[in-house]
Amino acid sequence: MRIVSWNIRSGGGRRVDAIADQIVRWRADVAALCEFRGTPPSQQLAQRLGNAGLRHQLSTADPDQRARNALLLASRFPLTAVNLPQAPTEPARWLLAHIAAPMPFHMGVMHVPNFVTKRKFPFHDAVLDVAEVWPWGPALFIGDTNTGLSGIDDETRVFTQREEAWMHRLEELAWCDVFRKLHGEKRVYTWYSPNGGNGFRLDQAFVNPQLVTRVTAMHYVWGEAHKPQKQKRRDALSDHAAILLDLA
Repeated sequence: MRIVSWNIRSGGGRRVDAIADQIVRWRADVAALCEFRGTPPSQQLAQRLGNAGLRHQLSTADPDQRARNALLLASRFPLTAVNLPQAPTEPARWLLAHIAAPMPFHMGVMHVPNFVTKRKFPFHDAVLDVAEVWPWGPALFIGDTNTGLSGIDDETRVFTQREEAWMHRLEELAWCDVFRKLHGEKRVYTWYSPNGGNGFRLDQAFVNPQLVTRVTAMHYVWGEAHKPQKQKRRDALSDHAAILLDLA
């Protein structure tokens, strides 16, 4: 089965049909979207995905704050939302669900706040709390973490020691960074600064020991608009690359 995790940028806007088409071309069985919103374009995207077979859906979007960045989890398999007291309390940026696939597992979708918000570290700490007490077998944490390791996940050093410590602590708790497990120290960037043009790997997937043996592949892929009359751009559909993660 294939999991697609993607920050779609600002709710998708006029790009939602092309985003939906791209997710279908990627043959997603589960799609986890960051910066999904309560706006009409985002709702249209959810409907398109439902029509394509991803009809089981959970969202953190708030109809009273439609422009706020939130999450969408859309699946071919039934979903059940799960609440843990240790989970991040940041509004709309954490979603934990049980996925009733033929081989069931849990999935925590996250969109970690930027450093400048001063809300990143409480979010980090809460994710670690969940990882530390995890009670339910095979599980995956995935999404836009706005975090990485200096010297390997960046072209210009921006990550603090505390941000790096979060990555290391997940490894210590046996939640492995799937990309690094499969690809070693390969440099790949999933977001580029619009000002400096320098790249960063800000999107990650972490799996626990009960799920790691089922991982068969993981790649970062940029969306394509599929309009041959226009020059293809890396950021035609989003300013983030998507995670494509395959499970046996």
